[in-house]
Amino acid sequence: MTLSQSTTIIGINAKAMALLQRAGNRLEYFGVTQKEYAEGSVWDFGIHSPGGIEAGILLGEICLAGLGQIGVLPPQDDAIPFPEVWVRSDHPVSACLLSQYAGWAIQPDNYFAMGSGPMRAAYAGEKVFEELSPGQRDNGSEIVGVLETNQLPAESVLQWIHAKVGGSAKVHLLAAPTKSLAGGVQIVARSLETAMHKLHAIHFPLASVLSGYGSAPLPTPAKGTIDAIGRTNDAILYGGRVVLWVRADDEQIAELGPKVPSSASAMYGRPFAEILKEAGGDFYKVDPLLFSPAEVVFCNLASGRTFRFGKRDPSILLRSCGMTGF
Repeated sequence: MTLSQSTTIIGINAKAMALLQRAGNRLEYFGVTQKEYAEGSVWDFGIHSPGGIEAGILLGEICLAGLGQIGVLPPQDDAIPFPEVWVRSDHPVSACLLSQYAGWAIQPDNYFAMGSGPMRAAYAGEKVFEELSPGQRDNGSEIVGVLETNQLPAESVLQWIHAKVGGSAKVHLLAAPTKSLAGGVQIVARSLETAMHKLHAIHFPLASVLSGYGSAPLPTPAKGTIDAIGRTNDAILYGGRVVLWVRADDEQIAELGPKVPSSASAMYGRPFAEILKEAGGDFYKVDPLLFSPAEVVFCNLASGRTFRFGKRDPSILLRSCGMTGF
């Protein structure tokens, strides 16, 4: 797939930088802190700073490079007592796969974080960029990235990324752990991204996807990292709903649609923390077919037909959160 002009990755870091300036002007409101370095800056969205829902929404929208919106709704299902994080985009390929997806492992020296956001388009070293935007790199003067990590990056991490993206731009890193409220919001806001990633994996024509909407419950943050990762993933795997507006062949939707929900995986049906612990904490040992929403709806604008695959399973999410009385 070659991206159209309307979904080019050029300029997405500038869009994210405009959003980041909102936090720079209202640090206390968002509950974040900032530290300047020669190569750029580091922002704490929940490691030592309090963060919160608003910080998580901002973090998530920066992950989307300003090409989508995120919000929070009251609980939408009596069986699940959590509010829902929603996400929508009219540019789901660029927003989700070329920005939001946590596809860049940041690991200089003894540091590790999962990197997402538009800095990935400045690096463009992942296979997905070769496949979806060959020859494109977003080489702006300001680069913005989001790190899923428990440890604030040192200046050496900035320098490492600075070199990877060309060595001339300012690099701004926004860090939050999954077990923080802000970090949890931005992870749960990936329901649409997981659906888009699955579509790419099963070779559904991404150019036919015009718009997308997703939602998933926001569980209580867990104290431990593995449990926090488990809960936020379970929110999507067992509680996530995604609607895609496409122009495609009905036959193709009927053939590939059953492969999109998380239930297509043989690992489906257990809390994700259990699965991850058995895999030794290695995401790459987990069946990739598992990473997708519980329910996916295709609204085909070409035929006027609607297709629904999968369904939510609140019991797994509640088990993951150790809940009683529901």
